[in-house]
Amino acid sequence: QVQLVESGGGLAQPGGSLRLSCAASGFTFSSYAMSWARQAPGKGLEWVSGIYSDGSDTYYADSVKGQFTISRDNAKNTLYLRMNSLEPEETALYYCAKDMKWCPDYSMDYWGEGTLVTVSS
Repeated sequence: QVQLVESGGGLAQPGGSLRLSCAASGFTFSSYAMSWARQAPGKGLEWVSGIYSDGSDTYYADSVKGQFTISRDNAKNTLYLRMNSLEPEETALYYCAKDMKWCPDYSMDYWGEGTLVTVSS
């Protein structure tokens, strides 16, 4: 069955960086686009970034453009999110998700359980 397991969350200082990982299994990882989304305390789910199945193109929410970088290693079945210049308001549970197509189109059918990122001094 499809499994998505996020890791790499934790405590970061304002202005700091973290790299999240998402280990995928149970499907042909290289055939599907992947996305990251987040949910801050008391707020709704926010899509953050998506990447084509072959990694050839990426998309970002305006709120993270130029700050976050999504990437993937299809040989390792792993998705990444590099987050720089973190701010306290980016404290959230970060999820990876499998898209239903080869290109990101906000139609995710499987989700991980999330990894918590806390930005605080």
